[in-house]
Amino acid sequence: MILKGSQRSGGQDLAAHLMRMDDNDHVQLHELRGFASDNLRDAFKEAEAVSLGTKCKQYLFSLSLSPPEQERVSVEQFEQAIGQVEDRLGLEGQPRAIVFHEKEGRRHAHCVWSRIDADSMTAKTLPFFNRLMDVSRDLYLEHGWTMPRGMLDAAQRNPTNFTLAEWQQAKRQGVDPRLLKQVVQSCWKQSDNQKSLERSLEERGLFLAKGDKRGVVVLDHNSEVYSLPRLLDLKTKDVRSRLGDAKDLASVDAVSKSIGERMTPALRRHVEESRERFRDRSAKLGGYKAEMTSLHRQARTELDERHKADWDAETKHRAARLPKGLVGLWHRLTGKYSQVRALNETEAKASQERQSEERQTLIDKQREQRAVLQQQFKELRKREAEQLLDLRRDIGRYLKLSRGDPARGKDRDQSVGLRLER
Repeated sequence: MILKGSQRSGGQDLAAHLMRMDDNDHVQLHELRGFASDNLRDAFKEAEAVSLGTKCKQYLFSLSLSPPEQERVSVEQFEQAIGQVEDRLGLEGQPRAIVFHEKEGRRHAHCVWSRIDADSMTAKTLPFFNRLMDVSRDLYLEHGWTMPRGMLDAAQRNPTNFTLAEWQQAKRQGVDPRLLKQVVQSCWKQSDNQKSLERSLEERGLFLAKGDKRGVVVLDHNSEVYSLPRLLDLKTKDVRSRLGDAKDLASVDAVSKSIGERMTPALRRHVEESRERFRDRSAKLGGYKAEMTSLHRQARTELDERHKADWDAETKHRAARLPKGLVGLWHRLTGKYSQVRALNETEAKASQERQSEERQTLIDKQREQRAVLQQQFKELRKREAEQLLDLRRDIGRYLKLSRGDPARGKDRDQSVGLRLER
């Protein structure tokens, strides 16, 4: 698992951050060791008070432990990892707090130690960065998890820490030449002269223009150029007989500039419409998330309450096995007391393990449900990023067209009609 550690002060700010329910689906204060307090704020106040007897300003060491997203990591495995860190960094026996967070279907842990040794009133020195990397590698190898490439070779590490492919490389769907020919031929059948053909084509986002060699061409909304005779499967002279010599048609560059001027504001509207649509979808998913989080928290509370009731009843039953008074004294003399006590301890341990497994099973089931919803969030964000990137690229291209692109002055006859032959 990924381990990130830092020396720090500001215990109250850290406690507030670790116990934030609004930023996490679930927060559990799992352990407070070596503190008199039973809550995180007061525990860190104790650590700060002890540090005042030293010159140490950064009296806490904070560690985050993030396992691979898809792996099932039990509480015991987190505790073992924390134990390995303690051993490597010389923090054995230091007061510590362990907090579990769940967010977006992932579970990770935070462990915070007091750096102050109360016996010697000195701060533990922590050359931790290299040693934490060693512990992290050991954990990946120990559990058989796929190790990040950056751990194998620092040169392969992704400096952005997220998959770039999710946020770029938008794919645009091209125009089917067969459909384009069908549309243009339909417009041709409905028209009897140049003006009526122009109007009919423009209703479908197509535009007539004068080609470089006095031919008539069609431009689509992307300013792609197509030979009109090829689209109609007619000879050039047959097209001219209806349209004339096309002297009054605008040039390809002029039509392209006009397309850019028309399309730019339309695409900007599309950007706003896209953002609004994704906001609505995201809000809907957010509602599902809030409802799911509430139900999950309720289920965990009910399980904890049931576990407490069961534990209290079992403890009462085990205590009843140990007689008091003369009978209890006799049991001690005969050795029966030790046998019953050993049985009680065995049953108590089994009960703890059973409850721990039940809670872990519930957590894993809820994480699976949350992961499904999180995947929908990821897909929505990916689609939004791709769509907005595509629209912005188009806006940039049309702005360039509306200003006039000198590169478009090249001979177009090389490209006219070729697209239909591909």
